[in-house]
Amino acid sequence: TPRTYCCSNTEDLETVIHHVHSLYPSAPFLAAGVSMGGMLLLNYLGKIGPKTPLKAAATFSVGWNTFACTESLEKPLNWLLFNYYLTTCLQSSVNKHRHMFVKQIDMDHVMKAKSIREFDKRFTSVMFGYRTIDDYYTDASPNRRLKSVGIPVLCLNSVDDVFSPSHAIPIETAKQNPNVALVLTSYGGHIGFLEGIWPRQSTYMDRVFKQFVQAMIEHGHELSSK
Repeated sequence: TPRTYCCSNTEDLETVIHHVHSLYPSAPFLAAGVSMGGMLLLNYLGKIGPKTPLKAAATFSVGWNTFACTESLEKPLNWLLFNYYLTTCLQSSVNKHRHMFVKQIDMDHVMKAKSIREFDKRFTSVMFGYRTIDDYYTDASPNRRLKSVGIPVLCLNSVDDVFSPSHAIPIETAKQNPNVALVLTSYGGHIGFLEGIWPRQSTYMDRVFKQFVQAMIEHGHELSSK
């Protein structure tokens, strides 16, 4: 179909979750989201509240405020290291199927974007019917839906993550929702969390995820009964 994906559109995720649950209704059902996947997962949980068939969820290196994320990535060094490369990757992914999009989007204009913000303004926000890119970025930011999350969620972020600047992490909002556990590390970067001089073993992120899933499967019923 002539439609891609974005942080705020959760229809595909909802379809998958409900399909899997219909196949295995009695199985303990958890979800994990990394980076943009975590943004999508939190936006879904914030929209649906406690009605989700998921028992718990975990997110890693989420961009909490899309405006702050893009501002951070537009700093000169970050633009050079990350932003421009990621923009070219996005352009390449849609250019492969440009014949599907040309009726609704100016693809030549899209291919001239020099940043993620320009790509989102020219492609993503248009694709999903937003009036402006500010409307899209507001809708895409998980921080505004965190208070509505209705199941146990573990959120791991590093305060030195250039994709998700520390000043935009919703610490106070997380404190107000007993379902949310926000774990912050001093270092870890974006989806890094490496440990030791020769970090070839499992990362801190891997270990936290394993412990959380095990705790939710073995003791999750204790939370729901309180």
